Amino acid sequence: MDKALQLLKSIYGYDSFRPLQREIIDHVVAGNDALVLMPTGGGKSICYQIPALMLDGVALVVSPLISLMKDQVDALQANGVAADALNSSNEEYANRVIRERCENGVLKILYISPERLMLEIPWLQQCVKVSMIAIDEAHCVSQWGHDFRPEYTQLGVLNEVFPDVSKLALTATADKVTKADIVEQLRLRDPKIFISSFDRPNLSLDVRKAYMKRDRMRTILDVIGRHPNESGIIYCLSRKGAETMADDLREKGVSAGVYHAGLSSDERSRVQDDFINDRVMVICATIAFGMGIDKSNIRFVIHNNLPKSIESFYQEIGRGGRDGLPTETILFYNLQDLISLRNFAEESGQREINIEKLNRMKEYAEAQVCRRRILLNYFGETSECSCGNCDVCKNPPLYFDGTVLVQKALSAIKRCHEEIGFSATVDILKGRLTPAITEKDYHRISTFGVGRDITAYDWHAYLLQMLQRGYIEIAYNEDKHLKVTSLGEDILYGRKQAQLSVIVHEDLRVTRSKRKLTATDLSGKTSSIDDDLFEKLRALRGTIASEIRKPAYTVFSDKTLQALASEKPTNLVLFGNVFGIGEHKKKLYGKRFLEVIINHLNGSDEE
Repeated sequence: MDKALQLLKSIYGYDSFRPLQREIIDHVVAGNDALVLMPTGGGKSICYQIPALMLDGVALVVSPLISLMKDQVDALQANGVAADALNSSNEEYANRVIRERCENGVLKILYISPERLMLEIPWLQQCVKVSMIAIDEAHCVSQWGHDFRPEYTQLGVLNEVFPDVSKLALTATADKVTKADIVEQLRLRDPKIFISSFDRPNLSLDVRKAYMKRDRMRTILDVIGRHPNESGIIYCLSRKGAETMADDLREKGVSAGVYHAGLSSDERSRVQDDFINDRVMVICATIAFGMGIDKSNIRFVIHNNLPKSIESFYQEIGRGGRDGLPTETILFYNLQDLISLRNFAEESGQREINIEKLNRMKEYAEAQVCRRRILLNYFGETSECSCGNCDVCKNPPLYFDGTVLVQKALSAIKRCHEEIGFSATVDILKGRLTPAITEKDYHRISTFGVGRDITAYDWHAYLLQMLQRGYIEIAYNEDKHLKVTSLGEDILYGRKQAQLSVIVHEDLRVTRSKRKLTATDLSGKTSSIDDDLFEKLRALRGTIASEIRKPAYTVFSDKTLQALASEKPTNLVLFGNVFGIGEHKKKLYGKRFLEVIINHLNGSDEE
């Protein structure tokens, strides 16, 4: 067994790498730079943690949030890895000890904020052998990104300070323009760009339109009721909205906490600690909240209001189901949210970018095509298959062969050298002699007016479907011109057919039908899990977590407990072969968990 695979098994308890992880590890260990795009829960941390363990010296991991650093460090230490974080929340003596461990080569992974890293560069240059540098949440470096942070722009200097050290930039959310900006801002050297599939099939996607507050609360309580003793997040647009939601849930007997920027630092820390340690089961938070958490067992994520961008939305729902188990996500959408968010965008420092991103979020919420396809297309990943795990797939609209309609639109875009946007495309198809059309002589192309029989509203809706299906894309850095994708060219030149959904002209006020949402295991595998044993193992996990004062999911994930409850190992060798159990945890916890399993099999509840 090679070194990387050996570490994967002995440290993390996994038998095989996920797609691209191995290629990224080999690339970094060879001393090269890279940009990695991988969805939340897709396994980004493995891509730098294993190289850090393989290389000689200390790996630096740049992270924007102290809370996220703490979660990562807790998880690594639980697996027996020498890792720590250098930050302002530590006592000074603790930071001195961490520095000494770095200088002596004891520490393998050091987490650090970008601001702190700039201060520590002289010490690192003189006293520490830096093996590699990982820059997490790398989208923060780009002004095109959804979470731009000025302090990240300083990180470009690392290429000069540590010229021979490989640098790995990682993000879960970046469109085409943001990717290019990350490479430029960080001055990565001839980086290889690794783009993992953004598909998270364990997340169900559901949008509910025009729901009144009473209907929302009934739906939310139904979701919570389906997940007793399990964790969830409810995102709200405002601080007041988060507080009101938490109060309403508490009145219904739900263990709920509030998290937003208006709370003191101590209060936010307390709420977060209660949540990750399962003392509070539901967190009501503002959409802009900075709770960087690595909690693996969040079973539902609800947006009480429309998010500001698809990047924000995807990152937020990505906090659910990080262990790969089925997780519900619901987005409530109404016009008032759109008005409020548009006002925020108008007043922001990046008005045009933020309005455009909000428009794409609106299009997602109003779509009649598979929602997962829309998300994948947004991040540059085309899919020709519907997911079967979103509300549109479960309650599908009527479809028709729209090949000719799509060809007309794509032909117009191509004949205008892909230098027109949505409005101009519609004007050309409708045969409108507007000043912008005649000035460019677009009224002389053969496709001018070929769509007069279709209303402008419907043409706009069809173009949105084409965008959502991946036939066209928007070049934001080229005045939002439409570009025909390779999939679109297959349609245009007759190599494939295009299905479009029938446009339904309806009053949203009468569409509040109830839809049944089920959490389906999309792996296709059915395993018999002993529920009683699972609850006993979960109780033991909680006891151990209290003893070591760490979150329960750092002991074992729900997925590992389910595997134990299914496989029922009765000796340490079998126990160590279960998913998610490495050597360190086998030695620490094996005997106690085996005792519970054996007693259960013998019909005894004694420990």
